[in-house]
Amino acid sequence: MEDKEEILAIERSIGYILRIGVIVSAVIIVIGMLLLFIQPSAQAVPNNLPMIIHGLLQLNGEAFIMLGLFCLILTPVLRVVVSIFAFAKEKDYLYVWITVIVLVILVIGMSLGLVEK
Repeated sequence: MEDKEEILAIERSIGYILRIGVIVSAVIIVIGMLLLFIQPSAQAVPNNLPMIIHGLLQLNGEAFIMLGLFCLILTPVLRVVVSIFAFAKEKDYLYVWITVIVLVILVIGMSLGLVEK
């Protein structure tokens, strides 16, 4: 009985991670849109982390939107990481390895996306 409660708690926490990630991303994107309406930007769209950070410090709306999109992309990746620990706690090692492979594929895909620039 205790194991089922732990599994339910883990599943709830995964659901919370997804909800919170989407809500935080949406709030950041809406802030960026409001900043763009208040102060349109003539700068280049920030497309790397240093440019995003610099734009955030200058209250650039496009930088906020890019940060929100970045958070939105990282939300399912965080879910995969938490799932690895959840499967390990359940001692379901086949799914641990499958989820690790999925995480490796996600990391490779994001890395290739950075190189393609």
